[in-house]
Amino acid sequence: MHPNQIKQQWRDKLLVDVGDIFSGETKSPSTDTPVDVKTLHAKISELILENEFFRRGAHQGGVAEHKTMIDRSYQLSVTRQAKALRISRGSANYRLRPVLDAHLALMRRVDERPMDYPFAGSRMLQGLLLGEGHMVGRLHRDEAHGQ
Repeated sequence: MHPNQIKQQWRDKLLVDVGDIFSGETKSPSTDTPVDVKTLHAKISELILENEFFRRGAHQGGVAEHKTMIDRSYQLSVTRQAKALRISRGSANYRLRPVLDAHLALMRRVDERPMDYPFAGSRMLQGLLLGEGHMVGRLHRDEAHGQ
């Protein structure tokens, strides 16, 4: 809605009610919009849950500490908890995946190779690892994780 439209509505309402304003009579506020009590109660309940959530933890610390405050069994959704803690929902839902033993062995081998061949660059290291039977490279797809 444009600000000029709002001003026009206020002016029209003032012109209609100008007599009542200066007459000294108190008029009950108009109920142009019906109040949905169920929605208000739901919102109040949600805010109460948020307040209880905050009483259990402080607004201090970094993202890592805030992530530990997320309680997945609490009635307030993880999304609302993350929003209240001012962290992204994605980081709140992120869970570390275990690293496969094969990947650990490959990483250990990548770390050992420069000791044997200190002059080797990335392409030479890739060739050496491929020669040992390891599947490495830009186009390598990890079947275990679907990547």
